[in-house]
Amino acid sequence: SVRECMCILAGTIEKMLSRLMSSSIRSLDRECNCTVRLLDDSEYTCTIQRDAKGQYLFDLICHHLNLLEKDYFGIRYVDPDKQRHWLEFTKSIAKQMKSQPPFTMCLRVKFYPPDPAALKEEITRYLVFLQVKRDLYHGRLLCKTSDAALLAAYILQAEIGDYDPGKHPEGYSSKFQFFPKHSEKLERRIAEIHKTELIGQTPETSELNFLQKAQMLETYGVDPHPCKDVSGNPAFLAFTPFGFTVLQGNRRVHFLKWEEVTKLKFEAKTFHIYANQKEDKKIILTYFAPTPEACKHLWKCGVENQAFYKLEKSSQVRTVSSSNLFFKGSRFRYSGKVAKEVMEQSAKIKRDPPEIHRLLGKALGVLPLFPALPGGPSTSGSGPGLESLRDSAHSTPVRSVSHGDSFMSSRGHMMDGSEASTSAVISDEAYSPSDSVLPTPVAEHGMEMPLARHLNGSPCSIDEEKESEAGTSKEGQAAEFRLGRRALRMVRSRQSPQSDVEDLNKFVLSVLRLFLVTIGLLFALLLLLIMLTESDLDIAFLRDIRKTPEFQQFHFEYFCPLRRWFACKLRWMGGFLISK
Repeated sequence: SVRECMCILAGTIEKMLSRLMSSSIRSLDRECNCTVRLLDDSEYTCTIQRDAKGQYLFDLICHHLNLLEKDYFGIRYVDPDKQRHWLEFTKSIAKQMKSQPPFTMCLRVKFYPPDPAALKEEITRYLVFLQVKRDLYHGRLLCKTSDAALLAAYILQAEIGDYDPGKHPEGYSSKFQFFPKHSEKLERRIAEIHKTELIGQTPETSELNFLQKAQMLETYGVDPHPCKDVSGNPAFLAFTPFGFTVLQGNRRVHFLKWEEVTKLKFEAKTFHIYANQKEDKKIILTYFAPTPEACKHLWKCGVENQAFYKLEKSSQVRTVSSSNLFFKGSRFRYSGKVAKEVMEQSAKIKRDPPEIHRLLGKALGVLPLFPALPGGPSTSGSGPGLESLRDSAHSTPVRSVSHGDSFMSSRGHMMDGSEASTSAVISDEAYSPSDSVLPTPVAEHGMEMPLARHLNGSPCSIDEEKESEAGTSKEGQAAEFRLGRRALRMVRSRQSPQSDVEDLNKFVLSVLRLFLVTIGLLFALLLLLIMLTESDLDIAFLRDIRKTPEFQQFHFEYFCPLRRWFACKLRWMGGFLISK
């Protein structure tokens, strides 16, 4: 009847609606929010599926920025243990983050272009300019005071254009924060260059000049990883477009071209670099990271940088292992194009230049070009979790020195005679945006590395040291220095047994692993021998081996007597057990 048909139709519609509602609820459960902080400190927020891979999010950001030369960039994040990582594009985002949504990440330059002028599009150069400017501000780009003044003047010209007495009052350059620390004399020099030498330069020209000047510096593209050498001295390891470098204090103590580096290896906290230099000179550098996770991140960064800058084609990329054949280690394969392929692909770009929205004059009238000043309050309005990423999300976490164990202590004199110092140590605490990794600019004649001195167990500044030493005699200073040396020796003597125990444990584990591998190989050979002699498998490979004279001689002269001897012993043991 009509009534029955209507009831059946109503029931069918109700079932369909309930299915649609349940599927929509399930799809909501599979979605999560993600916030990415861009290089200009703006934020890009989107909703992604929980099983979405890193490539999907990266493509969304590049589409938002209208960026085609995207292989130089990457997405960085911090896990719950405060360890920084590069997002792997071939893996699920949710599995990599190891935290609950909403996820927070940063877009950063992952591979610095060796020649920024060779970039095809202006939008790419602008983003690289923002990254290098950030490196300068946070102390990763080291330079002499004269170079620092020119770099800051280029930034000033790009930000506010030509000098205008009506708009730019006396001391206008002090409204900008270009470096972690700088003097009034340096500010005056910056303003002088901006007023007289850069008139008429467009923002595009100033940005390009800035990049061309920066690329000539030794620390261009440096992403510092704090470590210690075999003597316990602090160091920063870094990978640049041109090779592997080691910084101690503010000096570059090692530099290896990518062509010279033959292998990168790590085990637990220990990181090894193998290289061949001129005249077949082989060297091995060993350093110790603060944690195994930091060491693995260092190794991955080295593998990716070497593949990107050294190889001719991405097809040459191979899966690498963190250890050798006899030890279980991590395996990793770089996924993506290499530098030469990126340049070839960029040359094929044919489109009208995209519009660039520069924040001209952003910093005029307020203190920082960036949201957080050393020791100052942070900018509000950021999403959750962005505070730990605000400075750059680009370096392994470091903090100002708190107690003992100075990780880097350096002191230099500026052009006007003022002093600048900084100290940094590895810390498990949260990363503070106000702490810089290395001071910029450095002194004209290099840096000294004096022994860090403390008052009442806490670090003291240079001024505090001068005040405390005002009423102290030379004899007291010498005694204090002797006590400091004695305390340092006591600390090292206390630490040595622990390091000896760790070395012994590593040796025992290595021997045990070698023994297990040897037993496994012998067992495999025994199985192959049994298959050859006792099995009836008619396989061409086995048949050919059985027909060889050497195998037949081995079979009749050695294997058959040995088998009879084992059979006799087994029968004797069986009869002995039965009699018991």
